[in-house]
Amino acid sequence: MSHLLCVAPMMDVTDRHCRFFHRLLAPNSRLYTEMITANAVLKGNTAKLLEFDSRESPVALQLGGSDPKLLAIASRIGSEMGYEEINLNCGCPSKRVVSGNFGASLMQSPNLVADCVKSMIDSSANLVTVKHRLAIDENEDYGFTHKFVQTVESAGCRVFIVHARNAFLGGLSPKKNRVVPPVKMHYVKQLKKDFPNCSFIANGGLSSVGKCMDVLNLKGSIKKSESIDGVMLGREAISNPWILVELEKVLFSSNSNLPSYPGSIVENLQRYFETQVNVGLKPTQITRNWLHLFKNYRGSKIWRHSLTSGMSPVEAYKKANFLPFAG
Repeated sequence: MSHLLCVAPMMDVTDRHCRFFHRLLAPNSRLYTEMITANAVLKGNTAKLLEFDSRESPVALQLGGSDPKLLAIASRIGSEMGYEEINLNCGCPSKRVVSGNFGASLMQSPNLVADCVKSMIDSSANLVTVKHRLAIDENEDYGFTHKFVQTVESAGCRVFIVHARNAFLGGLSPKKNRVVPPVKMHYVKQLKKDFPNCSFIANGGLSSVGKCMDVLNLKGSIKKSESIDGVMLGREAISNPWILVELEKVLFSSNSNLPSYPGSIVENLQRYFETQVNVGLKPTQITRNWLHLFKNYRGSKIWRHSLTSGMSPVEAYKKANFLPFAG
């Protein structure tokens, strides 16, 4: 499956319940786990951390870390668990991550990233990719970005997911780092021109179908070798999940199984919900990223309130008095 449509790895958001939900909306999308540190994979409850429902596939495991040996072992474990891609996080600007010398701070050490990537590739048959920012703090030099990609490419990486903003390692919270630094998509397009044998997936500020299509330029006149290879949506997929259905319709021809109305997937969500409750999970833990399924529909507030109070999807749907279930 291609990277044409991806949903970003998001801490405390893209857990397995969120991914199951997104898979119903976008059958052809590529989904990512939350960032999991290599240390956690090796020393934590590995099965609990990495388990996922086969219906979520294909799923990519995003790892955090800066030790090539630990990342190699974690990559091999992820491969054995059934993940189809291993992604190295070089973009998270949180204080905790930066203090551990990984995430966005790794962009200052491209040779180390190359060593990590090579070890990950050597340890697993899976695709190894890197997600990164453009640069650190106030560095506006495209040459910095070019050198980073060039160095990591030399280690064997061929897929780069580019959050087209700088990362400020001090003074901005992770939330502000997602919106304050300006988006520079022309940098991503230049990377594709400079590295035509690599794939580049654009991330950052893609809040509508129109913006995604503009970035992809699928109907434009530029050479195919210079076209960006995919888009990755982050928070928009949470606050407006139906955009995934809309993108599926325009990006893929094999979309006959797409839901026609949000109510179409409620029964699927209900069955999943029941199985998860039966193994002891709290209802609100399961449904917390399903709240905006009916965004802009009359009754959406009742749906959200019902789920946050612990109701099942079917109970919430009926209380919101939406249309009858759609097939």
